[in-house]
Amino acid sequence: MAEQKVILIVDDDYELSDGIRAVLETQGHKVLQARDGQQGQQLIYQQRPDLVILDMMMPRKGGYPVLEHFRDKKDAPPIIMITANEGSRHKAYAEYLGVIDYIRKPFAMERLLEAIDKGLKGEQPAAETEKKREKKS
Repeated sequence: MAEQKVILIVDDDYELSDGIRAVLETQGHKVLQARDGQQGQQLIYQQRPDLVILDMMMPRKGGYPVLEHFRDKKDAPPIIMITANEGSRHKAYAEYLGVIDYIRKPFAMERLLEAIDKGLKGEQPAAETEKKREKKS
């Protein structure tokens, strides 16, 4: 049996976070939850999750300050940002900060599960993948 992966969900939307947790637990993952970026950042240091799902807009500390904090840390976990924000500049900045994927809410659970699978396999951040596509063109 494969090693159980630890996934941290950092989102102040209880309903969404609990729904994601339920799906991930049925897939055999251990799921941790934080309700704001400050708590999420602490859990990243304390629990060392294999992957983080991070909301952009939250009380106390949003997703960007968390991304900025971990940007240059070699032991930072892969991070998927989820947001209701439509702005392309926000997506570009998140990719610059190293997210492996940027998913706009509402999203299909299959879309998130695909991103999680890629992240747990160690696939490259979204910005790196885009750069490689541009070079091929």
